[in-house]
Formats: sequence, C-alpha cells, structure tokens
Amino acid sequence: MSNSFDSRSLNPNQHGHKARKRFGQNFLHDHYVIDKIVRSINPKPEDCLVEIGPGMGAITEPLLEASGRLNVVELDRDLIPILRTKFFNYPDFNIYEGDALKFDFRQLLDNNEQQLRIVGNLPYNISTPLIFHFLSHHAMVKDMHFMLQKEVVDRLAAGPGTSDYGRLGIMAQYYCKVEPLFIVGPGSFNPPPKVDSAIVRLVPYDELPYPAKDTKVLQRVVREAFSMRRKTIRNTLKKLLSADEIEALGLDTSLRPERLTLQDYVSIADAVYDKQQHEANDQ
Repeated sequence: MSNSFDSRSLNPNQHGHKARKRFGQNFLHDHYVIDKIVRSINPKPEDCLVEIGPGMGAITEPLLEASGRLNVVELDRDLIPILRTKFFNYPDFNIYEGDALKFDFRQLLDNNEQQLRIVGNLPYNISTPLIFHFLSHHAMVKDMHFMLQKEVVDRLAAGPGTSDYGRLGIMAQYYCKVEPLFIVGPGSFNPPPKVDSAIVRLVPYDELPYPAKDTKVLQRVVREAFSMRRKTIRNTLKKLLSADEIEALGLDTSLRPERLTLQDYVSIADAVYDKQQHEANDQ
C-alpha cells in the first residue's frame, strides 16, 4: 500500500506541537515503518477501525485512505483541532477526546455482529492496563495491532521457562493468538525514545483453547503465583490450594511459577473454583 501524504505532516513542529512526556508521546515519522504497519493491518472499507492515540496522524492518514472510516480516541486536547483540520475531508472520521482506559468502546459498534479492529501506538504507562482492558472485552474485538516497547511485546509472547514469562503473557495467550511482527528502532520517532519498540498483533480466539471455569479465578491464581516468582508454587499458591491438592493435578509443587504452562494454570484455577464452590455449598 502506498502512502501519498506529505512528510511535513508528520513533523509536530510544523503545527507548533511538542511531544509531551506526561502523555508518553513519541511521534512516528518513518514512512517505511508506517507503510509496513498499515500493510500488516490490511484495513478494509467494511472494518470498524479504532485508533488509540493518533498523535499527529502518521498512521491515521493511510488507514483513512484504505478504509474511508475511522474512529480515534485522543487524550491530548491540543491535538484535536490539528486532527480535525487535517482530516476534515473525511466525513466518516470521528474524534473522541478522552482517556482510552475510561472510554466505552462498545458505543462504536453498529450492531452485535460487528467487531472492532484496534490500532495504537501505546505509551508505556498505559500499555499493560489497556491491553488487560481489551482482553476482558475480547468478544467485541476482531484484532489488535499495537506499537509497544519491545520489552512489553517480549512479555506478551513469552513462553514457559523464560524470564519474560508472567501474568501479562499468560492472560494475553489465554484470550488471543499473539504474533510479534517486527522491531522499530528509536530513530523512527520524534523525539526518539531510549528503547526499541515493536509491533504486535493480538487476535482473540473464537473458541478458547483452554477455557477456565471462571476467568476471575484464573487471574487471581496467576497474580498470586507471580507475586513472588522466585518462590515455588507450593509457597505462592498456599492461600488457594494445599500442596496435596496441587500434586493431585499432576504438578510438581517444587516448580517456580515460570515453569508452568497456560494449561497448568487453567487446571489450578479450575481446582480452586471447584474448592470454592464445594466450600460454599457446605455453609
């Protein structure tokens, strides 16, 4: 997909706007990277596209060119008039000012059959809570393409036995197929960040590979397990299950939490759920 927009439009100084540290702003300006991101997204006219934090519109413009309609959620109110002016000729371009963590994305859906395609260059300070927010509403999401710090993408995609494996990756992989796509260096941004970024694609499963009886219980189990990741699961999960109850699941209680698979955590969560139900029935 070719991008026809003027590179000057990607320069925040052209509009008198400086990137704000409190918003975690780093504006993308590399045309090669922009084109690669948009080709990865592959937007279509029938898509219900949502961009979080459009900034100066580097990805916004090619998305609009491809789909003709786009909703954006932007927290920085000074960027709103710039975006309105820049994309005034697109009647189906809608700007919502506000915090994406507090925004009701369901209002963007025309009907119950429709799903959102979400795109965003997410600041580090909101990336994890925002991803958890979308995971909890996975049924309304078709896919997500995020620019994140590379270390966050590494955590999302990490497997058992690695130092990056933890709560974020387990819950993301519970709900989604996680695909790291490519790395983006600091020089592609203005101002350049101090670390590498990466693009990741998250595609929610139509049917969960390992469905838990109660996802809230699963979340608690994973949170408890990794609260002290250097300790064994005998210690980290003792509030929830005894060592004998864990061993009854065929698991070694001397293992550390990063050695367990997603399927193992679902088994533990289901055992905790059954135990809670049994105790509730006995009262």
